[in-house]
Amino acid sequence: MLGADAQGELLGDTLPRLVVPTGLSRPQVQKFWLEGVKPAWREGVEVFFASELGLQLHAKLAKESKDALNVFPSHPLRLLSLLEPQSVRVVILGQDPYHGAHQAEGLAFSVGPGVRAPPSLKNIFEELNRDLGMPLPRADQSSLMPWVKKGVFLLNTCLTVREGEPASHAHWGWEGLTEQLLESVLKASNACVFMLWGAHAQRYAASIQSWAQEYRTPILVLESNHPSPLSARRAPLPFIGCGHFSAAQAWLKGQGLQWDWAL
Repeated sequence: MLGADAQGELLGDTLPRLVVPTGLSRPQVQKFWLEGVKPAWREGVEVFFASELGLQLHAKLAKESKDALNVFPSHPLRLLSLLEPQSVRVVILGQDPYHGAHQAEGLAFSVGPGVRAPPSLKNIFEELNRDLGMPLPRADQSSLMPWVKKGVFLLNTCLTVREGEPASHAHWGWEGLTEQLLESVLKASNACVFMLWGAHAQRYAASIQSWAQEYRTPILVLESNHPSPLSARRAPLPFIGCGHFSAAQAWLKGQGLQWDWAL
């Protein structure tokens, strides 16, 4: 039986699986992953996929493709084609992509047009409604792309997953790139809120605080359980009732930045 976030109802087309080529040289691996990445991220991505960790990750993903396994999303670095690090105002850090066949689109917690919100995303909308009184969106309007356009970095600690197997690619190496991306945000941003949802995300809290001190970047760090139904209401840090959205909005306005969570 698939987990809770594989149960989203399909309203649109099936999303394509990730296809990673085999037999590439180191420069070819770098070129493959750099496609579409904005210039400010390119050096970090290039360095990562030149490292042994990055090359091993590529090899593992290439084997999944060779074995015709369904791996999502089809473009794990899509977020890096949409935002520059200096434009990021809020980082929402989760665990890994949705593992249902029609859901993961390369933006943490978001699904594309025509797909009903999975349970974790429904809880995000519920907390938005409770915290800020925002109306619940229609079932077929669950994309968080409007947030990305405002500067919300929707990142997971692990950027791929095998269909129906949550955390199947955890500790494959993506975490090293995630760490690098977070540091890049702190180095470039004037002020940033970090929402760390779940234990996987909270492992980065100490590093975020250290980088913020190094780069003298004002930050607000907010932690709660993951919004999954398995943990959203559990102690000690339930997601439902966390108030992260109003806290972030107030803090950003205190930094002189206008902000709202409208979708």
